[in-house]
Amino acid sequence: MGLNGVMAAFVLPQPGLFALGTPIQTFLELDLLDPALETAHVLQTVQEMVGGVKTGQGCNVSVGIRPSLWRKVRPDACPDDVDDYDEAVVGDDGFSMPATQHDLVVWIAGGRQDSVFDEGERALTSLAGIARLAHENKGWNYHGNVDLTGFIDGTENPSIAEAASICLVPADEKGAGSSVLLLQEWRHDLAAWVGAGVEVQERAIGRTKSDNVELDPKPAGAHNARTDQDTVGKILRKNIPIGGVSDPGTLFIGLAAKQQTLQVMLERMAGQNGEPRDDLTRYTTANTGAYYVLPAAEALTSPA
Repeated sequence: MGLNGVMAAFVLPQPGLFALGTPIQTFLELDLLDPALETAHVLQTVQEMVGGVKTGQGCNVSVGIRPSLWRKVRPDACPDDVDDYDEAVVGDDGFSMPATQHDLVVWIAGGRQDSVFDEGERALTSLAGIARLAHENKGWNYHGNVDLTGFIDGTENPSIAEAASICLVPADEKGAGSSVLLLQEWRHDLAAWVGAGVEVQERAIGRTKSDNVELDPKPAGAHNARTDQDTVGKILRKNIPIGGVSDPGTLFIGLAAKQQTLQVMLERMAGQNGEPRDDLTRYTTANTGAYYVLPAAEALTSPA
């Protein structure tokens, strides 16, 4: 089935979810000024911000909303099986991926830093009456799709023709056309990573570094074993490098139709229930963790 046939089975998503050629990205996470704000006012303000995006500006602007908040704003358009990231994911050995849930996220992606900056500034100005900026991450491109660890990222990603069926809630389900976003900031200890040597790195990733060939067998604690999509389910990863030489990292951007797929992946990475911990996490630390619903375009722009 071609792309048109796949998309026909889904309500149209926000266009930025599948944008290509957008190496400059900014994620703005915001908290409501007053949790008791009228949901209609929140939706109206977000709609006004989204409505100001111009196609000629060369930027994609997508909006995500905390699951419990979206359920209040549009209970008819929120998937039933999605919840806030309100508890840390902790492994058997105490390794933890923290919960830093916020109310809104504005995801801006484009090909130029100036246009992404301008859209970010406009978004904050538009939302200033209801929300304050809590956390910002700016991403960039590193040698195509190479992670700062030196390995190719997103090897198991679906093709663009398959992405909708993996990322979007189907048309016959509640929340049709929406996607669940897992957003995590990871910071790398590159000195320890480089010092470990290529052989150790390859066992931690589960692939060769020079030609991206999967190890056979994969070590039980390898990153590609703990996040094996044939086991946990399919997702779309749109990770980007963040930081500079003094604070390098990766912003994990995971999209799925079902939150459970993303949650199981985190639990496997943490090493729960006697399972091994992801060896990559011995060289990188999760500083943030949040889930957001990225509503379908129509649900986001229509009245509550």
